[in-house]
Amino acid sequence: MALASLAIRWHDTAFDLLDQRALPADTIWLRITNAREAAQAIRDMVVRGAPAIGITAGYGLAMEAQRLGDQASLAALAPAFEVLAASRPTAVNLFWALDRLREAAGDLAGTALVRRLSEQAESLHRDDLAANRRLGETGLALLPRQARIYTHCNTGALATGGHGTALGIIRSAWETGRLRSVYAGETRPWQQGARLTSWELMQDGIPVTLVADSCAAMLMAQGEVDVVIVGADRIAANGDTANKIGTYSLAVLARHHGIPFIVAAPESTLDPAMRDGAGIVIEQRPPEEVRQVAGHPCAPVDCPVYNPAFDVTPAALINAIVTESGIIRSPDPVAMAAHFARRAS
Repeated sequence: MALASLAIRWHDTAFDLLDQRALPADTIWLRITNAREAAQAIRDMVVRGAPAIGITAGYGLAMEAQRLGDQASLAALAPAFEVLAASRPTAVNLFWALDRLREAAGDLAGTALVRRLSEQAESLHRDDLAANRRLGETGLALLPRQARIYTHCNTGALATGGHGTALGIIRSAWETGRLRSVYAGETRPWQQGARLTSWELMQDGIPVTLVADSCAAMLMAQGEVDVVIVGADRIAANGDTANKIGTYSLAVLARHHGIPFIVAAPESTLDPAMRDGAGIVIEQRPPEEVRQVAGHPCAPVDCPVYNPAFDVTPAALINAIVTESGIIRSPDPVAMAAHFARRAS
């Protein structure tokens, strides 16, 4: 079955990824034919956003099974699982997606396995879109009327199977008349807020104002922000949350100014096996990403660089976590354990 979202197109025997590095200037689609190409696309930021990474990994594995055909088996696919798992370490959705496909494969082999993995990859895509829509509707309960929302990075249809997580709440708020405006932080060094979020919201006619990351404190002090909503790449069992670098500082600023700080993420982003944020592996990116802007030098070529892709926001700074299953208010180990228990029942 052919499936398509803003960033991913599946055609049964191939899939295409929108090259998000080229946006908003150019719209370029890349054909992905095997697991290694899918892993490279994830690593190189062709596709990004935790849910979209998981979906891409699922399709990459399905493509590898199709390539093997009658010779497909879990043993033969082991290198594909390995290369995909190694593509980016922080987003738990990647490993969740691979585990889901491994479990679905069971003892199947050959064409039966090929068919099962393709079906499961499609299911990942459909399920994420449905989850995002439920998440968006659930999050409305946390918004004031005519909300002015600050968001960070890109958490929309480009980063998911469609609709979005934090942007899913924003989209649902706009559809129901509860949104006044959005401030999008630029999100250095990859500029996902500037290049992707502002573009995505403008495509939908949602009022958005782009600001430098360093402008957030001033906006909050001026009373221009009612709520901060961000996404997540991994949420630990105590509620600590890993998200795009710069999220932690926004949480500190929001707490200082008495502004609610909300995390929006699908259930697949919650990691009950991770005790707290200290155990989350933080990906380190190449120094050129900070020394350059759009390929042009902006710092001495030999200047040392510290370039973590993510930071961890302590649960104590988070007012609520929104998933498709409900709202976890004032997340802590007790509240998170209760949520996991409800999820398991």
